[in-house]
Amino acid sequence: MAKRGLGRGLDALLSAESVVETTTEREKDVKIIKITQIEPNKTQPRSDFDEEKLNSLADSILEYGVLQPIVVKLNSNGFYTIIAGERRWRAARIAKLKEIPAIVKSFDEKSEKEVALIENLQRENLNAVEEALGIKELMDVYGLTQEDVSKKIGKSRSAVANSVRLLNLPDSIKAFIKDGVLSMGHARSILALENENLMNMVAEKIIQEDFSVRQTENYIKSLLVEKKTKTVSKAEEELIRYIKSLEESLSSDLGTKIRIVNKKNKGKIEIPYSSAEDFERIIQLIKK
Repeated sequence: MAKRGLGRGLDALLSAESVVETTTEREKDVKIIKITQIEPNKTQPRSDFDEEKLNSLADSILEYGVLQPIVVKLNSNGFYTIIAGERRWRAARIAKLKEIPAIVKSFDEKSEKEVALIENLQRENLNAVEEALGIKELMDVYGLTQEDVSKKIGKSRSAVANSVRLLNLPDSIKAFIKDGVLSMGHARSILALENENLMNMVAEKIIQEDFSVRQTENYIKSLLVEKKTKTVSKAEEELIRYIKSLEESLSSDLGTKIRIVNKKNKGKIEIPYSSAEDFERIIQLIKK
């Protein structure tokens, strides 16, 4: 699968006032900055960095160098704050590089945070919950629609919608997703269940029995069918009891065995009589 590049929204945000169109022009913006002059962004949306993957990236940097510059802004104290590329900066430190290529840009506070969020959302190793939180923050803080976000991060609107829905899961299940115990496919299936306790029970069963996503979908589908069947049966039982009580009440009032036939809210009321006199008696009672 080809590695996804930057979305058009991020590319526009990272550009100067005019769009940088060629590699040569972009290279003019690149500066070599001392690692010790750069500091991470305190508002960095991403909090977890996999040490094993950082070490792997550090090995790659030792062999090939930093292939893509990080993006920074210059602070009044002479230090630089990372806007995009903290993972590369961390790996470069592990590789004991003294300097790193960087593009220095000016950002207002809103654009700075938006760029950091979008860059993180485009990482291949971002877990589904981190992605959902990032998308929701873009929507809440910047008033973006799902369609806006989909264009900025290069995903379909339905993928964005499904991602945000994961935040409706219980914290325990979101923790399973973060830990890689449950996949997004598992989580999307669990969302079909409305009861939190049932969600947790199903999640535990999926993990214990190592269900695939397809097995999970089939299992949850069977639970929903069973639940629907039980609900219908209960309603039918209540209707049967109600009709039975009406039959007994009418039978007592009219002095004969009344039978009510009901099918799909249609039917008939049977009133038996034993003679002409009994018929007149019943008619007089009904007229009352």
